[in-house]
Amino acid sequence: MLFRQLEYFVALAREQHFARAAAACYVSQPALSEAIRKLERELDVPLVRRGRAFQGLTPEGERLVLWARRILADHDALKQEVTALKSGLAGQLRLGLIPAATTTVALLVEPFCATHPLARVRLDGGLPTTEIVERLRRFELDAGVVYLGEQDTTELTVLPLYRERMVLVASDDLLPPNTEKLSWQEVTLLPLCLLKPRIRGRQAVDDALAAEGLSVAPQIETDSVDALYAHVGTGRWATLVPHPWNYIFRLPVGLRVVPVTGAPASSEVGLVTAVAEPGSVLGRAFAAVAATLRLDALFNPEADAGHGKPVR
Repeated sequence: MLFRQLEYFVALAREQHFARAAAACYVSQPALSEAIRKLERELDVPLVRRGRAFQGLTPEGERLVLWARRILADHDALKQEVTALKSGLAGQLRLGLIPAATTTVALLVEPFCATHPLARVRLDGGLPTTEIVERLRRFELDAGVVYLGEQDTTELTVLPLYRERMVLVASDDLLPPNTEKLSWQEVTLLPLCLLKPRIRGRQAVDDALAAEGLSVAPQIETDSVDALYAHVGTGRWATLVPHPWNYIFRLPVGLRVVPVTGAPASSEVGLVTAVAEPGSVLGRAFAAVAATLRLDALFNPEADAGHGKPVR
């Protein structure tokens, strides 16, 4: 049995198509098909249901692809460990991100790359927590930044990072003079552009409104926080965004950030990695760096216990 055969088998299970799997592995389709047939002969079980096209894995194939993924992940971890022993940690860290973390993750990646200059990082952004957790379990990611509490993480190592809260961003022209805070009732009276309902930040807003007996029908909905800022920048709309974004980006002149009083619209963000040993060497190294940074003290200094210094 060769690692190449397992790689082809896992690619076919992922792509669900012989030609796409072959392209992903940079081989011809006949070469991929023959390698998988040879694997079936060696294991003496059918792995793939074949017809005129790929029809899925057999029950044996569904079971054995889990082992194949684990064997390949352990093989990668072994190579990373050997490289780290010889010349320092190298290779590519595969990091999955919820939409709200696509900017704040820079505060984690920079010290990780400074500590491990030979390492490379691939960011897969805009993923829901459920997909990140599933891809970790399939060994397709080394680590993920997710919302905690909305997915079973019993098979993962969890490191809480920070609590985000939704704050209002609007132009001065939309707000009463000297406004320092708004109630949810006052927020509903503004022309709004918001995230789509399926996104966690919007769900936090809707939950807070519901707790106050309120609801909202924004004129514009999007799945991009960048798009929210672009529309608010026109001066026509107000929005609600995760407050760490306002730490990362400077607001254009004429826009203000206003806290919202009443029921909280907040969520806990954390880093998850696989529990299984040896697991991802890069994932463990990234988590070790993240554990030193105290991002919550940076984003929520009013709630910090006050020991040590926050990340810069």
